[in-house]
Amino acid sequence: MGDGIGRYRGTESRLAQWLRRRPKRTAADDGNDREKLLLAVAAAGLPLAPAAYPVGYSCSCERIGCPTPARHPVSFAWQTQSTTDRSQIERWARNEPEANFITATGMVHDVLDVPLAAGRAALERLLAEGVEVGPVAESPAAGPGGGRMLFFTATRGTPEDEDEWWPCELDCHPETMDEHPGLRWHCRGSYVLVPPARLPGDEDAHPAVAWIRGPEHPLPDPLNLLETLQDACARHAAERGADGDGGHPAHEIAWPLTR
Repeated sequence: MGDGIGRYRGTESRLAQWLRRRPKRTAADDGNDREKLLLAVAAAGLPLAPAAYPVGYSCSCERIGCPTPARHPVSFAWQTQSTTDRSQIERWARNEPEANFITATGMVHDVLDVPLAAGRAALERLLAEGVEVGPVAESPAAGPGGGRMLFFTATRGTPEDEDEWWPCELDCHPETMDEHPGLRWHCRGSYVLVPPARLPGDEDAHPAVAWIRGPEHPLPDPLNLLETLQDACARHAAERGADGDGGHPAHEIAWPLTR
């Protein structure tokens, strides 16, 4: 028995020594992972453009009181600048190693943006029902309103039946917010951050936007997801109202419409 314990301790010691010898991740490793993630998004056909990045709890744009720190593009021409060109994205990623990236919606894809709790409930239901769900990302909380879940879909463009589509600007109107509580449809003229975007916070542990389902998944028709997402958002709003939050959820505008 004593010999067995000795052998075990010897194995444990060798394992500890091996762990200590393992190479630590470097900034270059993190940079390579970031570049791979961005190129995977571009390979899926989603156009990218550079965005601001966090500096502690502030924004790299140095604008006093920036309303969306680290969540906006750096150029006013982000819509025309957005591209899927691999060489250009590699140059941006290497020349701007701290930059976040946005993807412009309404060209190839739209994004249905919902409160995190509602999104998790909707995703579980959609997968259980066998509905084809495309890429999905989580954006952590930027304040008391909580985080968001982003469902990437094919773009609706401008359907013949305009009742099936609304521009992003309407997501900020009270009547639309009441009809679709907590839901934002990013389409023409809007954008969202893509992983591995970092958000303001502790310098040692910036919260980050992350994929739940990666960009390799085909983009579904948004109408296949919309009813379930609306239902989940309505339930979420009702639960928050029952908890004494005033009956209307905080509608967190994660990204401005223009920059």
